[in-house]
Amino acid sequence: MTTSANELYGSPKRQISIILPVLNEADHLEESVQSILTQDYLGDIEIILAIAPSQDETEKIAHALAEKDSRIVLVENPSGRTASALNIAIAATKYSIIVRVDGHSRIPKNYLTLVSEILEKTGAVNVGGVMDAQGRTLFERGVARAMKSALGVGASRFHTGGAAGEADTVYLGAFRKEALIAAGCFDERFTRAQDWELNHRLRKAGGKIYFDPRLVVTYRPRSSVLALAKQYFNYGRWRSAGWRVHALGRTD
Repeated sequence: MTTSANELYGSPKRQISIILPVLNEADHLEESVQSILTQDYLGDIEIILAIAPSQDETEKIAHALAEKDSRIVLVENPSGRTASALNIAIAATKYSIIVRVDGHSRIPKNYLTLVSEILEKTGAVNVGGVMDAQGRTLFERGVARAMKSALGVGASRFHTGGAAGEADTVYLGAFRKEALIAAGCFDERFTRAQDWELNHRLRKAGGKIYFDPRLVVTYRPRSSVLALAKQYFNYGRWRSAGWRVHALGRTD
């Protein structure tokens, strides 16, 4: 007899923890947090900001946000590494659904409602949707167009869209906490591609990763050629490391 994910982990509760790794996000952090605070979700939420040592006003903005709303909790990420930030934030959560949001992204008003419903309906251990790149400057808008093109970034559904269904990996992710903990959370050896590597382990343990195009997250591209080049160099480097670690071929 096959055991479903709902039987293994229990149906999702109506409380959600939202975790954000935050480093040098002064330009976008308030917008990102406000998109969470204005959700139409009816259950309890908490927002965990894992703050790295920043070179801008990020920490000041984070403290000001936390002072205004008791649902916002600040934790320190002294290493500045994304995987460490995510694990520190996960350890601080108290609810059974964990939703990752980045400090330079914005979620639509119904995002939390949708992820809760999709987790329960599909039995998945992680669900995610479309990375909707939107730039503000001329350079950022050009990057955004390339990030939505199969020619620019490949045919992954979280970049270009597509039908709902099982996937190898998804953008950001909304997780069942029990499955996340059982998998060992994020591998802190990975500077990039941590989500891709984690999703491999979740699938290897029998979990379902599910893509739904209704989950559209606004993403702000890097604002300079240097920052963009560094970002994609590291993506390629750490995706290759993941292939070596897990002896994988191509992914979704």
